[in-house]
Amino acid sequence: MNLRHLAFLIALERERHFGRAAASCHVTQPTLSGALRQLEDELGVPIVERNRRRFIGFTPEGAQILEWARIIVADCEGLRQDLDALRGGLKGRLRLGAIPAAMPVVSLVTAPFCRRNPGVSVTLPSLTSIEIQAGLETYRLDAGLTYLDNEPLKGVRSVPLYRERYVLLTPEGGLFDGRRTVAWREAATLPLCLLNPDMQNRRILDRLFAGAGAQPRVRIDTSSFMAIHAHVRFGGWSTILPHTFLYLLGEVAGMRRIPLTEPDASQGVGLVVPDRDPQGPVVDALIKEIRRSRIAAAIEGLVGGGAAGV
Repeated sequence: MNLRHLAFLIALERERHFGRAAASCHVTQPTLSGALRQLEDELGVPIVERNRRRFIGFTPEGAQILEWARIIVADCEGLRQDLDALRGGLKGRLRLGAIPAAMPVVSLVTAPFCRRNPGVSVTLPSLTSIEIQAGLETYRLDAGLTYLDNEPLKGVRSVPLYRERYVLLTPEGGLFDGRRTVAWREAATLPLCLLNPDMQNRRILDRLFAGAGAQPRVRIDTSSFMAIHAHVRFGGWSTILPHTFLYLLGEVAGMRRIPLTEPDASQGVGLVVPDRDPQGPVVDALIKEIRRSRIAAAIEGLVGGGAAGV
């Protein structure tokens, strides 16, 4: 069995198209198709469903083979990393998915990780917690930064990083000028710009509003914190942000940040990796970096009343 053939199979599952899968593997489409037919002949089962050479899906046998292919290819990559480390330096690529709420502080992990491991490159997609779960299950991700205790992921090991808290960002001169705190039920009366309901951060906020007996006035929802920032900064709306964004934004002219109370809420955020052994040297190095990380200390004290700023 050729490892490249298994890699072709994984690429086909990712791209769902013979031509795109071949291009991603830097081979011609006939080469990829021939390799998959050779794999079918060797294993004695049909793997790919085709219709006039178009990809339709995987047979039940193909789906099972795909699961094994992911494991085998991931283990081989871990073996190569181990050998590189023995030769004097860890090499490879770390695929680290992160929820949008963790993006403002993720560099507090990735920057020191890259300094300690100059032979490792990092791919850092912004993903929902559901996408991180899927990425870990299919070996498309090595690790994720996500919420730990609201909708826990399955089949993972976790390392806590910090507790996410929430602040109201609202224009100066508004309803709550001079206030040091605002209750969730009060914040619900403002025209708000929040993340989409399919994102876990929004589901957390909706649950907190419901617990306070309030229905928020969401005028705009979006998948982008950048869009939220633009609407709040220039459109006169208010929003509720994870306090980690105060580390990134600094002072926002004309805006106030006010801690939210009743309830005083927080959510755990941390690293998740597949629950498997061995993890692989790159993931082991990341876990060590997370454990020595001082993110919680770096963002401590960001929540406070007054003008927006760190």
